[in-house]
Amino acid sequence: MADEFGKAVEDGLRLAKRLYFGKDRAVAPPKPLLSMERSVDDYLPKAPMVYAVIFDPAIVDNPDMASYQPHVHGRCDPPALIPLQMNRIELEADSYLDSVIVRLSGSWRVHCVMGSKSSDCRIAIPMGEQGSILGLEVDVPRKSYCTELIAMENKKDMEKECRLENGGFLTPHIFTFTIPKVDGGSSLSINVTWIQKLSYRNGEFSLNVPFSFPEYVTPAVKKLPKKERIQFNVNSGTGSEIVCKTTSHPLKQFKREAGKMGFLYEADVLTWTNVDFAVSYSVSSNHIFGGVILQSPSALDADQREMFCVYVSPGDEPSGKVFRKEIVFVVDISGSMEGKPLEGTKNSISGALAQLGSKDSFNIIAFNGETYLFSSSMELATEETVEKAVEWMNVNFIAGGSTNILLPLNQAMEMVSNTHASFPVIFLVTDGSVDNERHICDLMTNHLTGRGSICPRIYTFGIGTYCNHHFLCMLAMISRGQYDAAYSVDSVQSRLQKFFSKGLSPVLANITLDTFDDLDEVEVYPSRIPDLSSESLLIISGRYRGNFPENLKAKGALGDLSNFVIDLKIHKEKDMPFERIFAKQQIDLLTAQAWFSENKRLEEKVVKMSIQTGVFSEYTRLTLLETQRGNQATDSPSTRTLLHKGDSSKVDSQGRKRILLQNLGVGFGNLAATAENIPPGIEEPKLPEAAEIIIKAASNCCGRICSHCCCMCCIQCCSKINDQCAIVLTQFCAALACFGCLQCCSDLCCCGNEGQ
Repeated sequence: MADEFGKAVEDGLRLAKRLYFGKDRAVAPPKPLLSMERSVDDYLPKAPMVYAVIFDPAIVDNPDMASYQPHVHGRCDPPALIPLQMNRIELEADSYLDSVIVRLSGSWRVHCVMGSKSSDCRIAIPMGEQGSILGLEVDVPRKSYCTELIAMENKKDMEKECRLENGGFLTPHIFTFTIPKVDGGSSLSINVTWIQKLSYRNGEFSLNVPFSFPEYVTPAVKKLPKKERIQFNVNSGTGSEIVCKTTSHPLKQFKREAGKMGFLYEADVLTWTNVDFAVSYSVSSNHIFGGVILQSPSALDADQREMFCVYVSPGDEPSGKVFRKEIVFVVDISGSMEGKPLEGTKNSISGALAQLGSKDSFNIIAFNGETYLFSSSMELATEETVEKAVEWMNVNFIAGGSTNILLPLNQAMEMVSNTHASFPVIFLVTDGSVDNERHICDLMTNHLTGRGSICPRIYTFGIGTYCNHHFLCMLAMISRGQYDAAYSVDSVQSRLQKFFSKGLSPVLANITLDTFDDLDEVEVYPSRIPDLSSESLLIISGRYRGNFPENLKAKGALGDLSNFVIDLKIHKEKDMPFERIFAKQQIDLLTAQAWFSENKRLEEKVVKMSIQTGVFSEYTRLTLLETQRGNQATDSPSTRTLLHKGDSSKVDSQGRKRILLQNLGVGFGNLAATAENIPPGIEEPKLPEAAEIIIKAASNCCGRICSHCCCMCCIQCCSKINDQCAIVLTQFCAALACFGCLQCCSDLCCCGNEGQ
């Protein structure tokens, strides 16, 4: 779908050349990239953007200064997307532990549609690492919109009611939705909130927010300065000193407290920023440390139990005690893995093998309907053996066949189950689902009971949306492992490299917390605590009733298997939005448990948590709620369930229209697609196919304004006219050419063969 979006934006930029802004020649019309420079990614949004959705190219004009426009016959199918000019932009990012809540506010103007006409406006929000939309608000003349999650009552009915263009994920990191019928010349005021993860490496936290605006969103009157504002707040929750390392914009510090800092950037600019907002900082500590943060629920919280968070950080410097590792890579080579998924996996494994020490051992199992072993036993990671392994992958990593996960997992488990002085890890990489996944979880649970001082960890990685990500999450959770995914085939290699690095760099294993003897009830996420890696912060969250202990210790094993104890400092924190920064982790883990146990009560619990926090789930659906100005009705529980069938937009009892957006969940796997070996990426929804490119208009050049124009009515009409009418029509077109109409159209609209 990203390809179609990019082509639509390219068509929109070509169509925008019709706009005339007066004698200010400093304002050049936007130009599509030359064909040698052009790629689909160049037209994807790299910052929050708004586009006018143009079906009828005849409505494209400057709403403030009507100009002569050569008439265009036909319609754009699919519609062209003209980027709107931006008048204001503000960004505020609040960092808590390993998460960031981003709030963005801006104003865009429909500068390309006649004042007497209207068009839909498509809003695109690119997000950073593991971004998840929390809420949206849009104000336009006479109407306002906001997002709301509702319980998913009947999935099939909802799928029928949803229209693709209403909204959803364009790519795994770009969320789009459409505001219908916005008048030409009017402005859209947009507020959006999302949450994303911080990257962590070598003791530094890094944040990157897409914030690179193209030149053509700068308003036509360039000489008037515009203000852009960025605020960045850090609350580390540790009370330790924070050191800011790098920033993309000249931030000025305006607040500094123990464990907290505030930075601000404000500037009057002639053109908007063209670099992403990026910042990195460290929380000073040379050794493993941790703490506990307590917080009471708000009065609006449906769950009135107290909240807690335990964090453990690896510190800036490694302990020097490195685990001896035994690694088995279990790789899906079924037919659907052909191309980028398998190639990226192979390259990532090659890089991971290079990270192993000479005392570490490894093996590789490739599987489809059968299994193929690099070696019948574990091999030491010598330079010679690693080279042989790479050669073996080049020969044996050939996509083909079906998918059988249980057999290779059993073989891998037998290889690493009897270790006593090492850190055993199984990396499972797959893009498919199988029908015995619950049985696999049961068998692996039995395998992991009483096996060695450190039981084998299963690190699972899913590719695309045909695999059951909740099965992979459950498999990782029961083994104290980790789970990750790449929903786009282009991101497989980069995400796998980070995933392998995390799994190959443990610094503290078998972590346990003191028993909460004084507590009446405790709920912990995750229930089985993963190992601490030098590549990430360990976060454990939950709810409790009773009196929290005054002292808490965390215990674990270091690389030499000696015991290590951490005294966890306990303090209360009011400024952290616990219910939001931990919601996604808790929802994902609860969903995996609900799938595994087929427990409806857990599903209902996920629904309540999702609606309360704004984090979508498999059991909720995001909707756009339209309110007419002057009808600011308050929400009621009765409107949280979609009661109507048929159209994607329905009016509730309070006169508000609900527009159903795409399902944002990944589902529970697709057995049919796996059996048919359909590659990941094919599941992406497609925009309507372009109609046949036939233009019958007064000017062939004007008809080429949008490369996807057609008009069957015009074609049918022209096929029926008699010879005399045809002669008159030809003479009329020649007269227009004499007055320079066609030359004007060629200069302003078509620009020769640019972009062709």
